[in-house]
Amino acid sequence: MSTKKALSFYGLKWNPFTEDVPTNALLTTPRLDHFFWRVENLVRDGGFALVTGDPGTGKSTAMRMLSERISKMRDVVVGVIQRPQSRIADFYREIGDIFGVNLAPHNRWCGFKTLREKWKAHLDSSLLRPVLLIDEAQEAHVDVLSELRIISSTNFDSSLLLTIVIAGDARLQELLRKEALVPLGSRLRARLSLEHASREELRQLLEHSLAKAGNPQLMTRELIETLVEHSMGNYRVLMNTALDLFLAGARDEKPQLDEKLFLETFQVQPARQEANRAVVERKGHR
Repeated sequence: MSTKKALSFYGLKWNPFTEDVPTNALLTTPRLDHFFWRVENLVRDGGFALVTGDPGTGKSTAMRMLSERISKMRDVVVGVIQRPQSRIADFYREIGDIFGVNLAPHNRWCGFKTLREKWKAHLDSSLLRPVLLIDEAQEAHVDVLSELRIISSTNFDSSLLLTIVIAGDARLQELLRKEALVPLGSRLRARLSLEHASREELRQLLEHSLAKAGNPQLMTRELIETLVEHSMGNYRVLMNTALDLFLAGARDEKPQLDEKLFLETFQVQPARQEANRAVVERKGHR
């Protein structure tokens, strides 16, 4: 059965387990909402914000939601760096393309001066507030991150020309501890540290996703609990496992996804399942 037919079979408006879920259908927790509010206030004056967390804890989703939210602000233009691992020359090309500035990468001073003058002119004449989002920033070079700090401000740091939100895993936190990046780290005004999700957070996300997609009864309560237990606090593992079950259920034309399908799909024996549950519970008490 094709994905389109599977969606129709289960009465779903979209696949709730893939990464292309509509942004307005994503779950906004109070913690995320507070961080987004802080960045919205940061945009008015400029500065740096940081999102960190292990793979699968929701960094990229948070950046996607943030981009959608601040794009709706008046006089704000949002740019996204697509290749964070670029060297200085390519970085200038990309940032120039994002903000409509014709830069000369072979001449850093010329590019630096043109970019700053462009931003200052916009700030003075139209109150435009440029925002730059950089996901997977642990891949960025130290000199590029240093350059961002320098080009984002003027007049001895008293005037900030750009709001920059960087996101990455634990390697980004290590990178920011390097001596050359200590000045950048001291300028982080809003931080969001994402950790492994609790059982309740995983359950809430799954139930929210099913309801928004149009079929809150797609999974039995027992299956939801089983998926929560086997995801080990990782949102990505939760959704990838659920996707496998969704495809298997559609293939077999199961009217509802249940724990029996989980056992058949992943060939998990009951005894092994109980052992896994015990391991999860022990870790949860640590």
